Amino acid sequence: MSTSAAESTKPAFQRILLKLSGEALMGAQSYGIDTQVAESVAREIKAIYDLGIEIAIVVGGGNIFRGVSKSAGNMDRGSADYIGMLATVMNGVVLQDALERIEVPTRVMSAIDIPELAEPFIRRRAMRHLEKNRVVIFAAGTGNPYFTTDSAAALRALEIKAEVIFKATKVDGIYTEDPFINPNATRFETISYQEVLEKQLKVMDSSAISLCMDNKLPIMVFNMKESGNIIKAVKGDLTIGTLVGGNG
Repeated sequence: MSTSAAESTKPAFQRILLKLSGEALMGAQSYGIDTQVAESVAREIKAIYDLGIEIAIVVGGGNIFRGVSKSAGNMDRGSADYIGMLATVMNGVVLQDALERIEVPTRVMSAIDIPELAEPFIRRRAMRHLEKNRVVIFAAGTGNPYFTTDSAAALRALEIKAEVIFKATKVDGIYTEDPFINPNATRFETISYQEVLEKQLKVMDSSAISLCMDNKLPIMVFNMKESGNIIKAVKGDLTIGTLVGGNG
């Protein structure tokens, strides 16, 4: 293999945090978990695991319950958010099972103490798991209400010294407008944190974007439903999505 060919297959990142929405595990259903979809997601993750990438995952709970959703009704926001955190634990355990079925060692770490299901989140232990080539799934958000799983993803990525956040969505990057509403919307290949905030683009919530901006942590937004995209993402292929960071 030539040097240039070898370089083209070399990952651009060694330690990543993958942010998955709960809806990513829902499939074509309107609610809940599709185990076949979970298995498909697990195979995509295994593809980069086999490259030697250290992988942490934050999974949302929107497929089951979201604190700010209509299903929360008039519930107290704090109580509703805690229920949402429990939903992320459920998704985390499902994803762990799917990964371990294909021989990817995985640990679920929860910000809420549920020892029968998950280890408590301890930063040094999480980093040790990564160093031992175990996939780590962070569940229960930050453990605090009023914070989204986007904020949890930014926080955990910084705590474990991840090099990038991969935000897996249903579209291939960030657009000037919603591409499902306006087919003429154009995709950004790169964009600054400040532009995301000023244009109020729905990438991650403003708290998460601000945290990444303050700490210069890049965010790669791409469509994980396209098979093979996550491998392209870890190799730094900007054609599959949008990179948030720098001056845009």
